[in-house]
Amino acid sequence: MPMVEQIEILLVEDNPNDAEMTLRALRRNNLVNRVHWVKDGAAALDLLFSNEKKPKLVLLDLKMPKIDGIEVLRRLKADESTRALPVVVMTSSNEERDVVETYQLGVNSYIVKPVGFEAFLETVAKIGLYWVLTNRVPQ
Repeated sequence: MPMVEQIEILLVEDNPNDAEMTLRALRRNNLVNRVHWVKDGAAALDLLFSNEKKPKLVLLDLKMPKIDGIEVLRRLKADESTRALPVVVMTSSNEERDVVETYQLGVNSYIVKPVGFEAFLETVAKIGLYWVLTNRVPQ
């Protein structure tokens, strides 16, 4: 089996426009090199549970096809091999029940996607810089 390059950020986002803006923001801060984008929760779970090396961060949308973000989060936090993995929900949902449920499941941060282009880029850049460069995760 070929050596899998270390993915630092797993982006789980079904909206191609939001994914492209996220990648653009990370690119501006030289963080895009090791980003892997998947378009649904099923693909995210396949990648996370088939790869020995875990990313430093999962950026997770909630409203997605196949398996939604809440179920992805539930499975990640229920499994010992992925429980400590930092997960930041980045969603358009400002519903209190989503915030409460994700925190009860163990999310590390809940971010409502800003509507404006520049605000979106700035928010994603801050997330990437903190979680990839500043935050320390278990090896």
